[in-house]
Amino acid sequence: MVISQKLLNPGEKIVVSTRTHPKALILPILSLVVLLAAGVVFSVLVDNGTARLVAWLLVLLLVLWRVLWPFLDWLTSSYTITDRRLITRNGILTRRGHDIPLGRISDVAYELDLIDRVLGCGTLVISDASTHGQVLVYDIPQVEATQRKLNELLHGLHGGETRAHEGH
Repeated sequence: MVISQKLLNPGEKIVVSTRTHPKALILPILSLVVLLAAGVVFSVLVDNGTARLVAWLLVLLLVLWRVLWPFLDWLTSSYTITDRRLITRNGILTRRGHDIPLGRISDVAYELDLIDRVLGCGTLVISDASTHGQVLVYDIPQVEATQRKLNELLHGLHGGETRAHEGH
């Protein structure tokens, strides 16, 4: 379970709890490989110890920025659907949260591009009755199953009235 129990109201039950699909880590992992390879190549080609030290410090800074920061961002972001609301939490230094009561959700759809279909993830498109209009929740693992579960919750909430439609 991704979300802390202390964020739930008494009697509230988690239906789906996830974070962004691990595909978000592909680019940081490739960056790590390239940066380490560049550091090793530079160390082999340059004979100056000070230049090597500066190069490795630069590699370290780039690893912190291009690898560690995206990983921490992925690790601290969560999406939870309970029997009462949609909860999103993200942020490393500054935490941000957004809760949408299920009663305010008027439509649920999903979008899958070619890569998403291969990797088994997609964007959940949630329309609500607020001024925000739509909330896009990107790279949700098993987005079709998540959309179906959310539709079932909405169907039960609205007494069997169909308000949400199937995605494309």
